[in-house]
Amino acid sequence: MEPIKPFSSRLMPLPAENIDTDQIIPARYLKVTDKSSLGEGLFADWRRDPDFVLNDERFAGAEILVGGHNFGCGSSREHAPWALQSYGFKAIISTYFADIFRNNALKNGILPIMVDAETHEKLMDMAEKLPQATVYVDLETQTITLPDNTTATFPIDDFAKTCLLEGIDEMGYLQKQLGAIEAYESEHPARVSTLAEG
Repeated sequence: MEPIKPFSSRLMPLPAENIDTDQIIPARYLKVTDKSSLGEGLFADWRRDPDFVLNDERFAGAEILVGGHNFGCGSSREHAPWALQSYGFKAIISTYFADIFRNNALKNGILPIMVDAETHEKLMDMAEKLPQATVYVDLETQTITLPDNTTATFPIDDFAKTCLLEGIDEMGYLQKQLGAIEAYESEHPARVSTLAEG
């Protein structure tokens, strides 16, 4: 997993609300063994429409998706953030994320940015009318900066933030604590035998 450093990107607007994980990555793509190719299946059914935003060249290369309220609802499939990441998204902006999707995104290096309704409306409008405009994302300060230099803050769990900044998952975090764990164990021998006698 790559560390999330400050970055600038254009926005891709997807204003639909209640976008569920089956729409993000249809079930027929769950059999793949290589998650790096899942971007091909991202919103596969919606992409049949030539006017769907992923088919619009104006937004090609955008690394931030601005989705509608309650993004990522539905089943708990981890393939949803895998597909978004494989396609090239680094962050998703919404007014609300389904809990399981948000946790899966954080564990897989996708930054879910939750903003208030006014900021969301401003970003969506900007994405639709000014597709070349960029926003600046800084995870360390938990802020996004718009082209007019206004900023908005977003919440994130401290542990998840640490992992994303360092580019590690939960196992990687534990491995980094190995020295402290071994030191603690050597200073605190077991006081009670766990072996039954007799």
